[in-house]
Amino acid sequence: MSDTQVFRIWIKAPAEKIWQAITDPEWNQRYGYAAPQFFELKKGGRFHSTANQGMLDYAAANGFEMPEVILDGEVLEAEPPRRLVQTWRMLMDPTTGAEPFTTLTYEIEEAGAGVHRVTITHDTPGAPATAAMIKGNPEAGAEGGGGWAWVLSDLKSLLETGKVMTDA
Repeated sequence: MSDTQVFRIWIKAPAEKIWQAITDPEWNQRYGYAAPQFFELKKGGRFHSTANQGMLDYAAANGFEMPEVILDGEVLEAEPPRRLVQTWRMLMDPTTGAEPFTTLTYEIEEAGAGVHRVTITHDTPGAPATAAMIKGNPEAGAEGGGGWAWVLSDLKSLLETGKVMTDA
C-alpha cells in the first residue's frame, strides 16, 4: 500500500461553506463519524476530535475504553478557504495511536459553475494501520466501509442536500 492516498470529490457549494463544514465543529459533527473536530487555524495550532456519545456507548457496551480525545495533531498551514495542512493521529485504537503522526492536506479548488473540487491527500509513512483504516472497505455496506472516500461522500451529501447519507 502506498504511503500517500488521494481522495477527491466535486461539491456544488461555495468554497467558504466547504471550509466551514471541514473546520467548524458545529458542522463537522454532522457528517462522517459525527465526532466534533476542533482546529486552531494557525501554524502550530492544535487539532483534536472528541468521541461522541454513540462512540462512548458502543465502547462501554463492548467492554473497551474509548479515550475522550480520539484524534489529535497540529495545524501546519491554514489558508481559508483553500488549503489546510495538519498532522493527524487516530487515538481510538492502540495500534494507530502508537504509529507516528501522519500528514493530512485538504485542498478546495474552483471547478466552474459553482462547483469546487475537494482533494484530501493523506501521507502515512510508517503508519500501515492508519493507511489501511483511511482507505476504508468498500465491501462493508451502507457506510461505504468508512475511510476518507465515505467521509467526503457524506460531506457532499450534507452540503448539497442538507442531509447525510444515513438520513431516511
